[in-house]
Amino acid sequence: MDHELILNTAHPAGRTFLAFSRDGNIAYTGGCDSLVRVWRADSGTDKEPDTALDAEEPITALASDNNGWLSGSEDSQVRRYLRTGTELESLITRTNAVSVRYVAVDPKGRRVAVASDDIVVKVIDLDDVTKIKLLNGHKRGVRSASWHPSDSLLTTCGSDGKIIVWNLSEEEPKIEKTLEAIIPTVKDYESNEFGHDCTAVWHTSGLYFIVATTAHEIVTISRSTWSKVSSFSSDDCIGAVTALALSVNGVYLASACKSGIFVWSTATRRVIVQQAIPQGTTVHQLAFSSSQNLLAWTDSRGNLTRWPSVVPPTAPSPTKAAPAAGMSVPARRQATPLFGMDDDALPGDEGGVDAIGGGEVEDQDDDWIIDDLGDNMEDKGDKEFGKDGLREMVSVTKAQPAFQPGSTPFQNKRRYLSFNNIGVVEVIDQDTHHIVNVEFHDQTTRKNYHFTDPFKYDLAAVGERGIVYACPPEAGHPARVHYKPFSTWATHGEWTYTLPPGERAVAVAAGGTPPTRALRTLQEADVEGNGYVAIATDAGVVRFFSGGGLQRGPVWALDGDLIAMVAGRDYVFVVHREGGTSLDGNQNLKYTLRTSDTFRVMHTGRLPVNKGKTLKWIGISDEGAPVIYDSSERIMMLEHFRFTAQGSWAVLLDATQLARRAGKDESYWPIGVTKSIMMCIILKGREGYPGFPRPLAQEIDMTMPYLDMDDPEAQKAERVAREGILLDHLRDALDEDTLTSEDISKTELDLDKELILVIQLACKHDRLQRALDAAKLLHHAASLEGALKIADFYHLAGLREKLGVLRAVRAGADRLRDERARRADWRGAAGAVPQAHDPYAGLGQGAPRPFQDAQPPPAIHRPRLVAATPSAEPSPFSRKPAAPQISEATSSRTLVEDSPPPEKRKRDVIDENEDSSVPPPEYKSKRQAVEDISRSSIQQASE
Repeated sequence: MDHELILNTAHPAGRTFLAFSRDGNIAYTGGCDSLVRVWRADSGTDKEPDTALDAEEPITALASDNNGWLSGSEDSQVRRYLRTGTELESLITRTNAVSVRYVAVDPKGRRVAVASDDIVVKVIDLDDVTKIKLLNGHKRGVRSASWHPSDSLLTTCGSDGKIIVWNLSEEEPKIEKTLEAIIPTVKDYESNEFGHDCTAVWHTSGLYFIVATTAHEIVTISRSTWSKVSSFSSDDCIGAVTALALSVNGVYLASACKSGIFVWSTATRRVIVQQAIPQGTTVHQLAFSSSQNLLAWTDSRGNLTRWPSVVPPTAPSPTKAAPAAGMSVPARRQATPLFGMDDDALPGDEGGVDAIGGGEVEDQDDDWIIDDLGDNMEDKGDKEFGKDGLREMVSVTKAQPAFQPGSTPFQNKRRYLSFNNIGVVEVIDQDTHHIVNVEFHDQTTRKNYHFTDPFKYDLAAVGERGIVYACPPEAGHPARVHYKPFSTWATHGEWTYTLPPGERAVAVAAGGTPPTRALRTLQEADVEGNGYVAIATDAGVVRFFSGGGLQRGPVWALDGDLIAMVAGRDYVFVVHREGGTSLDGNQNLKYTLRTSDTFRVMHTGRLPVNKGKTLKWIGISDEGAPVIYDSSERIMMLEHFRFTAQGSWAVLLDATQLARRAGKDESYWPIGVTKSIMMCIILKGREGYPGFPRPLAQEIDMTMPYLDMDDPEAQKAERVAREGILLDHLRDALDEDTLTSEDISKTELDLDKELILVIQLACKHDRLQRALDAAKLLHHAASLEGALKIADFYHLAGLREKLGVLRAVRAGADRLRDERARRADWRGAAGAVPQAHDPYAGLGQGAPRPFQDAQPPPAIHRPRLVAATPSAEPSPFSRKPAAPQISEATSSRTLVEDSPPPEKRKRDVIDENEDSSVPPPEYKSKRQAVEDISRSSIQQASE
C-alpha cells in the first residue's frame, strides 16, 4: 500500500506532534522548528500549509477544541488559535519555566488539562482561564493526560511510572486510583524512551482504557476493577510501542512500533491491516480523522504521512456509530498474567496505590531500630561526665542555623531560592537536574529567563545588577559560585569561581547601584557596571568580587558563625553569632555593616533580638538602611547608619498589633521595605513559607508601636516620628552644603501640617505644654505662624507669648547651620560616609554633537569678584566717639600677647563649614538671640 500514502515534509528531523480538528478536516503538526503547520486533511503533496509563528521554542503538544486548536511548547506557554487560522487568539496559561508536555481538551470542549515537566497538572476552564484546578500527585514531571468520555475522570501518566486517575466530578479534585509499574519510569528527558507515547487512551464506552506497558505490550485496564483484562498482541509487532490512537467510534486502535503501523480491531484485538515504515524511523504520534477513513502520523524525520482508506471497505467504518460488539468490555484471558502476576493477585481496592508490578509488602517490626546517624546511639556516659566524673555544662539553647533571606525549603520538589522586592528565583527539582525560573516584578527594566541547572544550586541572591548562585560540592564537582548579570556590554559577562576543596558557600549577596535605564538586553548596560558580589563560606570568611569577577578587598574573617548576609547599594550587612548561645535562651547575635567600595566597618554591635527569639529575615531598604525581622514579628531599622557609631535600632512595626490581624490566623513573610511600607507574603494558619503557585506580594503600612494608638493625637505623633527617621536617612545621604532637597522640603511641609493638627487638638483639650512641645518640632517659619493663629483662636495668651519667643528665636537662628554643627560633632569620632556618587551619571548615553547643545553655558565661579561685605571693624571716618586712648607700649604689648596670628584669627572668625567670605551678620545662635531679646526687654522696662 506504499503508493497510497501521502507524504509531506513538515518539519526538520526531531520530535514531532500531530492533532486533528474536531471535525476531522484539518490536521495540525508541530516540531522542533517552533512552527505549527495547518494542513487540509484531503490535500495532496503539492499543497503548501499555513504556518503559525508565535512559539519561541520547539512545539511539544497539540490539541483541538470545539472552536479551534491549542499548542504547547518549551517556552512554557499554551496558546489558542481559531480552527483554520494561524493568528494567536489568546494565551491559555504559562507553566513555571518548564516545558509543556501534553495538552488534552475534554470531550465537551470546556476544559483543558495541561501537563508539563512540573509535577502539578493544571485543569483550566477555556471560557474563564482564571478558573484553574491543580492536580498534585506525581513525584516527577507529567508526560500525558487523557479524559474519560464522561468528562468526570482525568488520567495522567508521569515520568515516575505512575498512572493516576483523578475524579473531577466535585469541586475539589481527588485521586480515584493510582496504578504503578505499568508504564516505564523515565528520568532522562533527552532519551528516546521519553519521546514514546504513554497516554492512557480511554475507549469510547468508558469501560476501560488502553496503554502501552514497560514489557512492550498493549493492555486494557478495566474501569471497574482497575486491573488488566486483556492485551493486543501480534508476532509482527516488534519493539517498544511508540504511539497509540483510537478511532472516533472506538472500533479501531492504531499503534506504532519499530516494525510499522498496525490497525487493530478493539472487539477481536487482532490486526486487520498494517503498514511498514522506513528503517530507523520512530513514529511519535498517531491520529484518526473523525470524518474520513484516514489515519495520519508524524515521525522522527519530520514527515507527515497520511494513509487514506486505511480501513478496508469490507470492514466497519471508523467514523460511523460503532456496533454493539465494539462497545463491550474485552474478555479476560485467564492464561495471560500481567508482568509475572496472576490476575487474582491484582488488588482491586479503589483509592489506594495499585502495585501491579508485583512485590510483597515486607512486614515491619516496631521492636527494631536502625542506627542511621553513625555513633549517635552509643553510650554517652563517658562523654557526658568526662574523665574526672564531672558533668560538663552545655548550652540548652539551640543555635539558629544560617539562612538565606528569601529562601524556602523544598515543597513537592519546588522551592524559592530567592524572593525579594526585585524578583523571584524558583527551582523545580527534576532529580537529575534543576529547572531555574527567574521572574521580576518590574519587567520593563529586566527580562525574565529560565535555564537548566545541572549543578543544583542551593543558594541565590537577586541584586540590582545581577543574580549570584552557589552550589555545594557533590556529584564529582567542587563548590561553585556563578554570577549572571542582567546585562553587559562585554562579550562575556557571566563568571564562575570554584571554592577550595572542603569549603562551601553558606550565604551569598549581590548589590549595586539601581539601574537608571532598562537592562533587558545586552546592549542596554550602562557604565555603572554589574554591581558587586559577597560570598560567605563555612571556613568563616567573606570574599568580595566586583560585578566583572575581579576579586577585591580583604578576605574578611568573621568572629563567629555566620547567620545571614545581604547587600545593598553601598553596604554589606552581615549577621553572625558572638560566641555561642546562652543558657537563658539568647542567640547572642551580632551585626556588622561594611562599605562595599572601601570595605570600611561602619557599625558593629549586638543585634536587638530578645531572649527566646530568633532572626527570621534581614534586608536592605530602598533607602539603603539595614532592616531585620525576628520571631516576635517586629520590623527594626538601623538609624543614622551612614555615621560611624551613631546608629541605633528603631522598631518601625510590631505585626502582632496590626488592626487587620484581628480575628485572623495569619503571619507575614517579609521580602522588602520601602519607606513606610513592608512588602510581604501573607501566610495563613501555620504556614511557615509561601507555597506554589506563587502568591501575590502585599503591602503593609508600618506604624511604630506607640501607646494609645486609638487616639488621633498619638497617630499623628507616630507619623511625625516615623517620617522623621526616614528624613534623617535622606539627609545623611546628602552633602553638608545642602542638607535639604525638594523631596525633603515637601515631606517637612506635610509633617508640619500633622503637627499643626496636634497643636490644635492639644489646645482644644487645654494641654498647653503639649502644644508648645509640638510647636518646637515645626520645621518652617510659616508653620509657626499657623500655630500662633491657633493660639489666638483659642484666646491662649500665655501660649501665644511663648510661641512668640520661639518665633523670635527661630528668626535669629539657622536651622540647617545647627544641623551642620550637630553632624560636625558626630564626625569628631569618625566621618560619615555619604551616598556613593556616580561619576558616570549622564555618560555613555550618547556622545555630544557639535551645534546641537542649545543649553546656556555653565556658570563660572569667581570668588575674587563676589560682592563686597561690610567690615566689622570701626572706620577712622566714623562719627562715633573715639575709643579710649592707650599708650603705645600698652598697645604693642596687647597686640602681641592677645592677638593670634592672622591665619588662626581667620579660622576663629570664619566657620570651617562656610565660604571664605564673612557670614551675614543676621545669623546668630539661639543663645545670642535669647540674650538680645531679654536685654531689650530689660531696657524697655527701665525706661
